[in-house]
Amino acid sequence: MARIPAAAVAASGLIGGYATARFTKKRPLGGVVLGVAGVVAARQWREVAGGKTAAALSAAYLGGFAGSHPLAKKVGAWPAVFGVAGGVGLASWALADRRGGVR
Repeated sequence: MARIPAAAVAASGLIGGYATARFTKKRPLGGVVLGVAGVVAARQWREVAGGKTAAALSAAYLGGFAGSHPLAKKVGAWPAVFGVAGGVGLASWALADRRGGVR
């Protein structure tokens, strides 16, 4: 069975977490979406690219989440979220998914 690329899972987690928090007005619920997607992506990264790469991509995922907040003050919330999601997705593709990790 084919799995969803980790890049798509990670990017969707960042976008979906923000969207959930914004539209439900329940930040903890957005955190759940963000967290679940992060765990799923991290498992795939570890399976495909190993522990060190998984740790680096997980740090990028969390850093993207944290970094989107100050970035949002300069460019707006949605552009910030899409920007960091794109960056994390690209890093995931380059370091894990591109290697043929999608089965």
